[in-house]
Amino acid sequence: MPMVQNFDPGMISLLQKKIKMIKTDEGGIYLVGPIKLPVNLLGETAEFKWYCWLNCDEVTEDFERIIGKLSSANLAEFQQSSVLVHGDFQNADHALIRFHSICHTGDIFGSKRCDCGYQLKQSMKHIAEYGNGALFYLANHEGRGIGLFSKALAYILQENGYDTVDANLKLGFVDDSRDYSDATKVLKALRTKPITLMTNNPRKLEALSQAGLDVEERGQLWGDVSEYNEKYLKTKIERSGHLNEGEGCCNND
Repeated sequence: MPMVQNFDPGMISLLQKKIKMIKTDEGGIYLVGPIKLPVNLLGETAEFKWYCWLNCDEVTEDFERIIGKLSSANLAEFQQSSVLVHGDFQNADHALIRFHSICHTGDIFGSKRCDCGYQLKQSMKHIAEYGNGALFYLANHEGRGIGLFSKALAYILQENGYDTVDANLKLGFVDDSRDYSDATKVLKALRTKPITLMTNNPRKLEALSQAGLDVEERGQLWGDVSEYNEKYLKTKIERSGHLNEGEGCCNND
């Protein structure tokens, strides 16, 4: 792709200060931030710092070269992941972490077919109350990695008797194809001290452990159980192995 020429040097200087390159086996992750982001969180304003990252085959510290490619890269056709950071995330002795998979229907529309929207808001609330933490919003994880269109097909199957696991399998997908390698690399670039992970999913714990990250505790995120999502939540526990301890989900049955 051709580079855009004649960038204003002052503009490039401003942007370069906010970009960091993380080398990977496939190329580079370009992390931009922090950017001030006041958030309306359940009626109160919480101050977060926002980062976003972009995968690229090219590995270079010449960030002007990367910026020059963006206008012809059609990035709006592809989702990019991001991170919301609260407090002194880098230096605090303890911090809360949430790896949150994008859920168009739950996060945006407030669908009660799942618990994703509840988990998103609750994890942000917990991080703000705790004082230090980060929410990773993982953009290529829709439908546990099958994409939004395929998820719509899976929902039709669910409306006709299939559970959420079988719906994915019948469409030719695995139960869960999500990958956390980029997120763990970004986390390492932002923090090296121990973390508490908010999750019900043991695969996320395993991903952090395999990346060599120090997880000192785990916090559950069950809630907003209703007639619309009770079967879905039970399936996550019974078939996908989600952890359900103490005052978790569906323990009264």
